[in-house]
Formats: sequence, C-alpha cells, structure tokens
Amino acid sequence: MNITSLGEARFPSPVPHTVSDQARIPAVIVRDPAAPKRDEVLFELAGPRAKLFFDPAKTCAGIVTCGGLCPGMNNVIRALFLELHHTYGVAEVLGFRGGYQGLDPARGLEPTVITHAFVDNIHKHGGTILGTSRGPVDTAAAVDNLIRRDVNILFTIGGDGTQRGGNELYQQSKRCGHALSVVGIPKTVDNDVAFVARTFGYLTAVEEAVKVLDCAHTEARSVRNGLALVKLMGRHAGFIAAGATVANQDVNFTLIPEVPFKLDGPNGLLSALKERLKQRAHAVVVVAEGAGQELFQDTATERDPSGNIKLKDIGLLLRERIEAYFKEANIPIVMRYFDPSYLIRSNAANASDSLLCDLYARNAVHAAMAGKTGLVIGFLHDAFIHIPIEMLVLQKKQIDTDGLRWKAVLAVTGQPARFE
Repeated sequence: MNITSLGEARFPSPVPHTVSDQARIPAVIVRDPAAPKRDEVLFELAGPRAKLFFDPAKTCAGIVTCGGLCPGMNNVIRALFLELHHTYGVAEVLGFRGGYQGLDPARGLEPTVITHAFVDNIHKHGGTILGTSRGPVDTAAAVDNLIRRDVNILFTIGGDGTQRGGNELYQQSKRCGHALSVVGIPKTVDNDVAFVARTFGYLTAVEEAVKVLDCAHTEARSVRNGLALVKLMGRHAGFIAAGATVANQDVNFTLIPEVPFKLDGPNGLLSALKERLKQRAHAVVVVAEGAGQELFQDTATERDPSGNIKLKDIGLLLRERIEAYFKEANIPIVMRYFDPSYLIRSNAANASDSLLCDLYARNAVHAAMAGKTGLVIGFLHDAFIHIPIEMLVLQKKQIDTDGLRWKAVLAVTGQPARFE
C-alpha cells in the first residue's frame, strides 16, 4: 500500500532513530504453507523519517476532533501538541473547535492557539477540549480557511466519516495547489476499524462496562427471578459486549450484530431465558446496540448528520418482549434495564489507552512532518502502520464468530452458538 507524499523531503529530522520508507508490515502474518500463494497486502511502517517535507520553524499544524466522544481524545490532542512542539519545534498549533464545523469560518468558532497551558491536565478528563460535532463541512470553504491561515498539516481525530471528510479536504487542497498533509487518527470505542488491532478508548470502555455488569449481576441475583438487561455500544460489531462479557464472567447471554438471533420458538432466546430462570432464578443479558435489527418490522432508513443509519433501539424492544413473554407465561420477574452508553464513552482513558493514545499521536506527527498525506495511522501486529484513507473506509472489522474471541463468550455464558 503506497502512501501519497506531498513531494521531496529535504529538511533533516531532529529524531536520531528513523524508519525506512521501504519497511512494510503484512496484513496477514499467519500463513498456511499448503494454501495457494496470493498477492499479499503490505502496509508502510509508521515512524520518524530521516528527512522532513516541512520546515518546522515555518509550519502551522491544526487539530480537529469529530463525531461521538471516546475515552482518550484529550490524550491524543495533548500528545500531538507535545510531539510537534518538543520533538520537531513546530511554530504554531491550532485547535479547530466544534468538529469540522470549526473549519468553516461562517459556521465555526475562532480556532484556539494550543499552548502548554491549554493542554495542561486535559488528559485527566474525558471528552474533547476542542469540542465536537457530526456532519460534513463545506470543503471549499474549509480549505480556503486553512490556506488563509497557512495551515500545512491537519490531524483529524474521528471515525470513518471523519476520515472520509479528511480525504476530501486533502483532495480539495490538491486542486487548489496547497500542500496539505492530512493524517487521521482512528477514534471509535467500538474497535471496529479494519486493519487496526485496537483503537484507543476500547479497553477503557470494556473496563467501565464491566463495572455496570457487576452492578447488573448484583441486582439480578438479589431477587427471585431477577433479570438484568444491559445494552452496550457496538453499532456494527460486538467487541465491547464480548470483551466485557469475558472480563466480567457473570453474563448468561450475549447478543452481538454479527450473530442474528430469534426470540420465539423452542430454540429462541426467550425459551432459553425461561430455562435459565427455572434453574438459577436470575439472569444477566448483554446486547450490543446494533444487534437484532432484523427483529424490527420496518427497516431503518433515517440517517444522522454523519450519514450513519439510525439504529432501532434493541434494548427497549428486548425489554418489552421479555416482560410480555413472562407475563403471558404467568412467571413473575423483576426486570432491571441498564443503558450506560454515554456514561462509558465520556470517561477519561485508563492507563492502557493513555499509552496507546500517545503512540497513535506521535506516529501521526512523524507521518505528517515527512509530508505524507491521505492516510490514517493503524495498529497491527503490535506495530504502527500507514493506511490509505480510501482503503480504511471500505470495510468494517467484525468479530469472527468462528474465532477464539466468540468461542470464549460462548464458554463463559454457556449459551448456544445461535438462537434459531
């Protein structure tokens, strides 16, 4: 995978240990010797280069945060500034406020000049000090604004919609003849970014979800036929639900988008729940927000400002169907429903995610200063890589239902592989 470069890098790097532009990381490292050989995908290794495209003393960098909140966003902002300032001596760093709207002077607030005082202690707090929003921006107006402010580098912290927008900004800058390095840092607690082993914020989300599951289990087992239903984040992938289930060890049923399920019938979820209550008199059910969308009669078509289809609320549907089922069966239950999504994603990053945020940010700075553009920093096989934006947004990562992660969930819960 070749990464676009703005031109010849001519300035010496202040970093003593650098990485060759020829170094590559394979997308797949496990190979079957008996399988037919195929063309393999090789990603450019991230890291500092020997030569810089931008003269640090004349460089202005911008940072923008978009989309929903995620633990670690402030950590990334802080690490970007510290690497730009201390390692490279970049002249000025601007923080564009309120997401992509902040790039359009007709819609956004005046950007803030990021300083040491500005980033002091922000890593100890959740959210983003720069603010965020969803939705696109007038690309032409945004690029005109960047050119007027002499911005050479733009770091985009966000999901696939944000990164698609970053690519449009790069393409527009290219049409205008302005050398703009656009480097994305993938942000999603769902951990569903292709070619990225772990996104920042994911382990913090799992850690906070486990706390909720502990409380849910306590509620359920404290009463006769107690049933706790917990809805966790995960639009297209069940990584948080699966991770929290295995970490908690007290969940009885886990439902994820990758595995369709039925409620009714002898092999459906409701029948399994009935049997569980008969045996143990309590149960904990975890459902990812994107699971069970096939259970709704009308297909979701409405979209949010970022272009994502608005999901139907599977948590409320399950709660309603479970209560109705046991009422008809004349079995009294005590239902407890938990929806901690916003409580989880607004937390500050834990130690593990804080380390990951720092490394994502520093590798983003290295790429930008070398004049690379139209890329997102990835983390694969314990190495940081450069992923072309066009390739990243073509697919989502999901749980392999034949893999060890899902097998672990089945072993912990004791549930069948499918409710059919």
